[in-house]
Amino acid sequence: MKVLVVNCGSSSLKYQLIDMENESVLAKGKCDRIGAAEGEIGKPFIEYKGKSGKLVEELPLPDHTAAFEAVVRYLLDKEVGVISELKEISAIGHRIVNAGPFFNKTTLVTDEVLKTFNEKSIPYAPLHNPPALQGVSACTKTMPGIPQVMVFDTSFHQTMPERAYMYGVKYDWYEKHGVRRYGAHGMSHQFVTEEAAKLLGKDLSEVNLISCHLGNGSSITAVKNGKCVDTSMGFTPLEGLVMGTRCGDIDPAVLEFVMERENMDIHQMLNTLNKESGLLALSGKTGDIRDLRLLRDQGDERAAMALDVLAYRVRKYIGAYMAVLGHIDCITFEGGIGEHNPDVVKACIEGLEEFGIKYDDSHLGDEQYEGIVSTPDSKVKMFVIATNEEIIIARETLNIVK
Repeated sequence: MKVLVVNCGSSSLKYQLIDMENESVLAKGKCDRIGAAEGEIGKPFIEYKGKSGKLVEELPLPDHTAAFEAVVRYLLDKEVGVISELKEISAIGHRIVNAGPFFNKTTLVTDEVLKTFNEKSIPYAPLHNPPALQGVSACTKTMPGIPQVMVFDTSFHQTMPERAYMYGVKYDWYEKHGVRRYGAHGMSHQFVTEEAAKLLGKDLSEVNLISCHLGNGSSITAVKNGKCVDTSMGFTPLEGLVMGTRCGDIDPAVLEFVMERENMDIHQMLNTLNKESGLLALSGKTGDIRDLRLLRDQGDERAAMALDVLAYRVRKYIGAYMAVLGHIDCITFEGGIGEHNPDVVKACIEGLEEFGIKYDDSHLGDEQYEGIVSTPDSKVKMFVIATNEEIIIARETLNIVK
């Protein structure tokens, strides 16, 4: 069986076609700058990597339907394609960020599901959910008859107890509006938890770990007996760690204080907190970890400060989740930062040596490293694991349509 995995953004479409017999990737790529007007800098294009290597083609992509038509054309192409007819695709799995309280597990797409999602779930991820709906609609038009499945990034976090997901606000906000902690990066944390269990040689139900997904968006999850019991992101992905452009944890009173003095409305404030804060705001130059490391090494004090704040916040959450779990088998690092920046990973656990957590400095020269990164005498193992959210989507999709 072959599953097409889809992740739609407002102007992008990422895809992978996976053969579930052996979980091999047959083709993958992306369509970018969808809907770009003529004359804008940067033209729409499709990137396709199949059996003949990587190809890039500039072409008009007025909407997501046009993008899927381009994907299908490449998948079926006699020279570079990997299937001979569309019916070889058994199902399509869509990544959905957050549907609020209305969907909390992988769901087969039906007219009723789409109606509920469109009418009730959009506000819980207003930047991500409309493009996801466009992706479902485009697939329906382009590949009619193929079952589609919604896989939610919040599903892995549904095992959190009330004490972890409830906020100290009016209870009817929770009852009427679903105000609670939902978390994000669930598929990444799920994949890494399963892989860590294999590395530890333990059954999944026996594993306690702290999963650190560090990228432009970052979150940390506490896993007890293979299940999530707490996570750093909250009602939205804005809460928790300091990220590339997101502020992370902040006193809510700051909003009113600054809005009055800067003459900002709530929409401007939320835009600032999501897109103009975090490492970008601290450094004053960039939120990209690669540039920050370079600037730090050149003596830029604010870049160094931004990286220090990032590491400190990660270390604080690790300490908090050690207290939550009581016993931990390992700490994992994944995501763009976690997989490619060993000096940042080491900084995130500096000071935890007294708890028997020790980083192996021999990996500091590795720009990309997978496997164990703790010393042999470290009481807690540390792993760098390349995350794979797409295979989780594919597995979840297959389980629904079987």
